[in-house]
Amino acid sequence: MLLIPAIDLKDGRCVRLRQGDLDNATVFSDEPAAMAQQWLDQGARRLHLVDLNGAVAGKPRNEAAIKAIIDAVGEDVSVQIGGGIRDLDTIERYLDNGISYAIIGTAAVKDPGFLRDACSAFPGNIIVGLDARDGKVATDGWSKLTRHDVLDLARKFEDYGCEAIIYTDIGRDGMLSGVNIEATVRLARNVKIPIIASGGVTDLKDIEALCAVEEEGVEGAILGRSLYEGTLDFQAAQDLADQLGAA
Repeated sequence: MLLIPAIDLKDGRCVRLRQGDLDNATVFSDEPAAMAQQWLDQGARRLHLVDLNGAVAGKPRNEAAIKAIIDAVGEDVSVQIGGGIRDLDTIERYLDNGISYAIIGTAAVKDPGFLRDACSAFPGNIIVGLDARDGKVATDGWSKLTRHDVLDLARKFEDYGCEAIIYTDIGRDGMLSGVNIEATVRLARNVKIPIIASGGVTDLKDIEALCAVEEEGVEGAILGRSLYEGTLDFQAAQDLADQLGAA
């Protein structure tokens, strides 16, 4: 089980939101690159970056902070990024700068042709972010709930050739209320590509629950507020996941 610390960027700082609300942000660090180094030192194998301003603006807004993070971690850890990725030029620039995976969320839902082109142009580097509430996909920084069923879209995007799907239960994100294991497993069973769980991870019990369904196709989890508020120790969590995976 790959555990991925999240670094959410707003106005160049590392923050966490509650349920995607930009007006409800808690600042955890003014130096995102130092935060990235901290997770690297604790054994992180991948980092999850989100350009929150970019997600709203529809184009990158925190590139200076992102570059500082890449410069800090070098090639020691892979980095995935989402937020405001709406064209192939942005993806190419990110990959050229050292990003490993580009996450396409809102644009994948609104413009499936763009996602198909991205998967074709950058095979192995595209991850789809599906954010849902009660099985329906949300877009635009979670501000708009669509009529699209998450399972239907996941199957379609898998056919396009995306590398993995990040599934976020937006009702639980940032709320420290536990992972929606049932919905995550349901999605994993409907596709063959890996599912990365996001939203609600609180403590080691959630890590145990995720590891118990790893064979279903839930191969990773993004950790956010639990790390920053101290309800979960990253090194202990990854050690536990490695132990359970080897058992």
